[in-house]
Amino acid sequence: MIHLRSFGPAVAHISPVEAFRAGLGAFIGLSLAGAFVLSPTIDLDLGLYLVAPFGASSVLLFAVPNSPLAQPWSAIVGNVIAALVAVAVCRVVHDPILRIALAVGLAITATSLCRALHPPAGAVAMTAAMSPDAVRELGFMFAVMPIGIGTLVLVLIAMAYGRMTGRHYPFRQFDDPNSHGTQDREPMERLGLSEAELTDILDRYKQSFNLGVEDLARLIGAAEMQAAAHKSGPATAADIMSRNLITVRPDTSFPEIADLFQRHRFTALPVVGEADRFYGVIFQIHLIDRARADGRRLNRSFGTAMTRLLDRRREAPVRAVDIMSVGGPRATTATPLSALLPQMADGAVDAVPVLERGRIIGIVTRTDLISALARKSLA
Repeated sequence: MIHLRSFGPAVAHISPVEAFRAGLGAFIGLSLAGAFVLSPTIDLDLGLYLVAPFGASSVLLFAVPNSPLAQPWSAIVGNVIAALVAVAVCRVVHDPILRIALAVGLAITATSLCRALHPPAGAVAMTAAMSPDAVRELGFMFAVMPIGIGTLVLVLIAMAYGRMTGRHYPFRQFDDPNSHGTQDREPMERLGLSEAELTDILDRYKQSFNLGVEDLARLIGAAEMQAAAHKSGPATAADIMSRNLITVRPDTSFPEIADLFQRHRFTALPVVGEADRFYGVIFQIHLIDRARADGRRLNRSFGTAMTRLLDRRREAPVRAVDIMSVGGPRATTATPLSALLPQMADGAVDAVPVLERGRIIGIVTRTDLISALARKSLA
């Protein structure tokens, strides 16, 4: 029996920001492609023109860039193979209904066998089968121009757009270096499962077209971390946070900040204003990055270094507000450990500030979290 809920939305809630990011990407991709490479009107002389399937490809490339169906091989090879199949069908089948159905069916079969399944490829085949005159004029070059060139342009734009907006496209490979540049797996992905085992799980549950191996590893790791967090019990940030805080003002100088880190062996230092109003957090990595940048500036010829030294007398000194992070995770006194654990498990942050009405009242460091979990395991 089919439940009525089966006809409702199957996609999880998407934030307005992510929806806007995807829509803006498609707008930019098609605008650039249409302005510089592909004509918005049919051009049978050069064969470089926009076709409707590029809109479908844009949905995958910009809205779901992690999908295996959206990866460069699937998009480019899938669309090209579908176009080749459709042109061949157009040359031997004259009945329009049979031509369209056969072109789409064979395109799906061919792209699947080539591990290049890309849903818009079906639209490519259908577009060709519905436009026999254009296909007759262009011949098999239709697969190169506009299909191959147009898809390649969209893929390159999607790669650049993904990098600019913090998304990974193409998606991560299982053996990619971690965020620290070493060959170890990310902490959340150290599952004890090999790439072959993860691939077998995807094949067994017929999810190879929906998830990549790397994404499956990340999901399993996140699920294990969440399950472990549930075992920590009802403890909250208020139970484990550090309350006696050493803080700095937004105008605190760089040498003073470095001295506080060295003296107290901190991993994080909150930046506050009047009445303990929270501004941001300085992590040790911010000091390292700043020192590295200064080192690069000083590694110049003698004349350039002297000029730079004289210029620095006129420069404003580096202050806390110049190097602090303002976009990291935050907590309240009621935030459970189950929410704090995933936030610090991947190593992106060393501490989470605890706020109350915009004021900082405590901070949970990775040391606080480890100590709390250790006590729970010994209880």
